[in-house]
Amino acid sequence: MYKEFIKLTVPNVLTNLTVPLVSLVDVVLMGHMDDSNYIIAIGLGVALFNLLYWSFGFLRMGTTGQVAQSFGKGDAIEIQRILIKGICIATLLGLIFILVQQPILYLIEEGIDVSNSTFLLIKEYFDIRIYTAPASILLFVINGWLLGLHKSKHALLLAVIINVVNIIISYCLVNYFGLGIQGAAIGTVIAQYSGMLVGGYFIFKEYGIDLLSYVRSSIGRNTNWDQFINVNKDLFIRTLCLLFTLTFFKVNSAELELSLGAGNLLLLEFISLSAYGIDGLAFAAESISGKYFGQGRLDLLKKSVGVAFRIGLLIGLAGSIVYLVFGSSILGLLTNQTAVIKAAIPYLPWVIIAPLIHSVAFIWDGIYIGCTASKQMMWSLMISTFVIFLPSYYLFSWLIGNHGIWLAFTLFMVSRGIIQTVLVKKGIYNRL
Repeated sequence: MYKEFIKLTVPNVLTNLTVPLVSLVDVVLMGHMDDSNYIIAIGLGVALFNLLYWSFGFLRMGTTGQVAQSFGKGDAIEIQRILIKGICIATLLGLIFILVQQPILYLIEEGIDVSNSTFLLIKEYFDIRIYTAPASILLFVINGWLLGLHKSKHALLLAVIINVVNIIISYCLVNYFGLGIQGAAIGTVIAQYSGMLVGGYFIFKEYGIDLLSYVRSSIGRNTNWDQFINVNKDLFIRTLCLLFTLTFFKVNSAELELSLGAGNLLLLEFISLSAYGIDGLAFAAESISGKYFGQGRLDLLKKSVGVAFRIGLLIGLAGSIVYLVFGSSILGLLTNQTAVIKAAIPYLPWVIIAPLIHSVAFIWDGIYIGCTASKQMMWSLMISTFVIFLPSYYLFSWLIGNHGIWLAFTLFMVSRGIIQTVLVKKGIYNRL
């Protein structure tokens, strides 16, 4: 089983490490501008689009879990049906985002407290980046489908293409054409649509799925939309809680003294990098646990959980060691503004311990998604957000300032792992 995990984990880790590059490239480019407002603007801009788009990241998770279980059962027809359902919903959501962009921008303006110069930069980014909506949401479905079928190498190739296009175009537009934050947004738009086209090639050419034939054959038939919607509804609420916490952190950081706020946003990039790395293993756990759950093999499912945690904790420990040794150097790569680096250094210990601590929650996420234990995931995030994080934030930020903000976030992650450990028997094992 270790071999099976390694075979999926290595390309998944590489794939996931490329995902934050889409935003990290923008952060690095803006981090070398003359004004710290660019860091605040890109940090909040990325956070806002993470909130908008990743609110529908449930399509990736729900697709992976259901496809993995159907893969374990050998049900090829259901695998195709799950894909088409996801494509239909993703396309509709993407078009809705474009149609309601002005009301969204108004809510953003009313909801954040930043200077006029910072908001104007955010608006420049938003007005362009919003057009990635259809491609970005469709890519959730495509990636989820590939992972559910254990096609992690195809997901890796897709991610590499997106990030290479993003890096080259964004760098050229910002540094050679002087487009600033608009150049970063344009690069992201082009990269996302490039990825959507490549993903479409994988689906409709290599795997031979005929969308129109499926739609025609499904008219008037029961294609089990209820299960698809119920699973994704729980994951949607779960994702909103997670994004609320991250956005709350970023927005409140932006309201701190300028250098300290920028330092917090840069340190969150450390969290993103480690999270995406460990999530590579979590994605493997989704595919493998989903397969064994679909086969009804409780013995192999429990064995896969043990293997996932042994590998995952080692990855988390490795990440903590990397940040311990190279944390200051990584900050220097993210920005050349001495005041921002100096403000961030005292809070490096929080991101040093993060990979090891957070790995427990991330691994459980993968197992719960693979077994479609969506309701338990929803409750774990709701409790961690509203019972643990928010009270801790207001208490500890008042007592110990910015260290209190990071302590509240750490407790949020710890509680996620503890709650999911408690719920695993009822949410997963007892269902087999």
